[in-house]
Formats: sequence, C-alpha cells, structure tokens
Amino acid sequence: MIWHLIAAIFSGLAAAGIALLLRTLSGKRLPRWVIPVFAALGMLGYQIHFEYSWFTYKQQQLPETTEIVSTEQGSALWRPWTYAFPMTIAFEVVDQENMKVTRSDSEEVIEFILYHFEKQYMDRVTHQTYLMNCQTQEMIPLDEESRQPRMSRLRQLDTNSPLYQAVCAA
Repeated sequence: MIWHLIAAIFSGLAAAGIALLLRTLSGKRLPRWVIPVFAALGMLGYQIHFEYSWFTYKQQQLPETTEIVSTEQGSALWRPWTYAFPMTIAFEVVDQENMKVTRSDSEEVIEFILYHFEKQYMDRVTHQTYLMNCQTQEMIPLDEESRQPRMSRLRQLDTNSPLYQAVCAA
C-alpha cells in the first residue's frame, strides 16, 4: 500500500512538471493554477489505472493450472467513472491441479477448492472446499474443521456453468 502512495505522489509530480514545462514554453501565458490541476489529474490517472489493471495483474500471478470461473463487476459512488465503465472487484478461481477424483457407485465425485479474490484496500483471498457430483450436477461445501458436507448449502449447477465446466471437464 505504501508503494501505491509513493507511485501516486510521483505521478502527481511528473504531471506537475509537465504543466510547469508547458507554462514555461507558453511564455507564462498559462495560469499558475494549471500546475496543481495537472498534479491532481496525474494522481487521479494513476489511481484509475491501478484499479482497472488489478484484475489483469492478479491473473498474471495465478499458476497455469488455475481457471477463472466467475468475475464480479462493481461501481462506487466515490468513483463516478465506474458507472460508465464498471471495474472487476472480485473473481473466483479453481485450481485444477489440486482436484481429487473419487468414484463410487458409478458416480464421479470431485473434491476441489474454490478461491475467492476480492479487491479491497488490502486484497482479500478466501477459500472453500467443495464436493461436486458431475452426474447429478450437485455441489456441496465441506465444513473446514470436520470435513463433513453441509447439506443445507447444496447447490444445483447448470452444465453450461463455467464452474461445472472447469471441474467436471478437467
């Protein structure tokens, strides 16, 4: 987080330097207030770039064996440009390398971990272990401590769902 603050400050200084150069080249015909306006626009531009490139940056950090199964777009009142161009604020990933396949009674049950990445002031990553029955298209979370299925949270998935495709087609 401190590096983003430093980068924003340097972006503001660079933009203010450009404004100072333009003011000097114009023979001081440009008003003095153009320098702080350029500095503010430079800092704002850096922040907007960082927020919109967060998803791409996180994708590059993921291992080759992962597959993104869902993304969440969002807008915020204090970021009015996100109403016109929503930004990715969360996504879910399945790591296909860590799947465990169990066959019983001619049914295939796959245990996998679903990772949820969320953009906040500090990135937040949560994970949950699930069981997926590919024949019945049912998905159920496992309790973290006892590793017992939580039957109350059973979900039925569509065969076209990216999550179903990532787990069962792998």
